[in-house]
Amino acid sequence: MRPEVPDIARLYQAHARQVWRTLLRLGVQRAGLEDAVQDVFLTAHQRLAGFEGRSNPGTWLVGIAVRVAANARRATQRRGHVRLLDAGLVDPSRGPEQQLAQQRSLQELEQVLSRLPEEQREVVVLIDLEQLTAPQAAEALEVKLNTVYSRLRLGRAALTKALQEPQ
Repeated sequence: MRPEVPDIARLYQAHARQVWRTLLRLGVQRAGLEDAVQDVFLTAHQRLAGFEGRSNPGTWLVGIAVRVAANARRATQRRGHVRLLDAGLVDPSRGPEQQLAQQRSLQELEQVLSRLPEEQREVVVLIDLEQLTAPQAAEALEVKLNTVYSRLRLGRAALTKALQEPQ
């Protein structure tokens, strides 16, 4: 028996925030973020009839978001503007010194993430920042679970090494 096809409006209500956050953390510029979210849900709407329910709808949408983000990053790189994390992620409830320190940390993380191979960056963002499980990340990226673990190990090691190097 084929599972019920989810309604796109309900999918949007339930998962738009996660898709938005994932796109931002995967390097989509704020200026193009709304368009990227729209691209994710437009793609989902076009593929909805083929959704077989083998994965969680949220994981399915994250997989689409990863591909949309990769396309957006490539387009941004062609234009010569690369920015992975936005200063808007700084917590406004903190004092000015704390905000500045947090913004500097985000800039440092942005630089380190930008040097990771795309496959490692995707896995690190999905698991360490978006809190997906490794099986969910494997599903979203359409790769084997062991591949996710390998990319995560390599990505974390590269991040650790880069963050320990003197600036």
